[in-house]
Amino acid sequence: MKSFRVPSTALLLWALTAGWLAAEPVAPEPGQILDSYLAAWRAQQDRLPGSTAAVSIQAEMPRLRRSGRLSALRRISRLGRVTYDILRFEGDNSIKNQVIARYLSAETQVRESADASLSVTPDNYKFSYKGWRELDGRGVYVFELKPRKKRMGLFRGTLWIDRLTYLPVREAGRLVKNPSIFIKKVQFTRDYEQRGGLAVVSRLESTVETRLAGPARIAVQYADYRFAPAAEGGIASESH
Repeated sequence: MKSFRVPSTALLLWALTAGWLAAEPVAPEPGQILDSYLAAWRAQQDRLPGSTAAVSIQAEMPRLRRSGRLSALRRISRLGRVTYDILRFEGDNSIKNQVIARYLSAETQVRESADASLSVTPDNYKFSYKGWRELDGRGVYVFELKPRKKRMGLFRGTLWIDRLTYLPVREAGRLVKNPSIFIKKVQFTRDYEQRGGLAVVSRLESTVETRLAGPARIAVQYADYRFAPAAEGGIASESH
């Protein structure tokens, strides 16, 4: 009886293909992913009030060659009200007053009005599943988002969802309605990390295209999150 020998090249190709297939996880149906995401999102809504975080805001207007950096303590009250305790500012005062102050005001208004009409849910967005990927070494499910209405605070872009916890990992896109007639376009990327079972913002980068002074760039870094004991099951703080 003749023995059949598989060429070594064929074996190598088979091994490589098998390895790639094994590395690609079997994803649930998009509807199941969204249901799990919504369940995780709802579970943390009542846990963020009562929290604080250290915030560092770097802003610049390259065309005017002006920049500044502000350090503050961000507080979210039990009722969801956002306040900032300013600790230090360095740089051009026009950046502080015209860029950073306006950002803080807008962020406060959005957070305080962040009811169901602004949440990243199927009530406000159409979700289109784009597949499984890796982001910074983490498995994520990717959805394209299209807002159902042109409402202030909503955006057109992309949502990355953690494959294991179903919490948001990143949101990125462009606001569908500009906050001022002096602004042409607002684009952003918001990164999350998980602390005590919550998805909290770790970094926000935004570019605001103004009509008069060109682009304004803002980078916000969040650190040293602390949660009220009743809100996070006895863990008093979660620091970076």
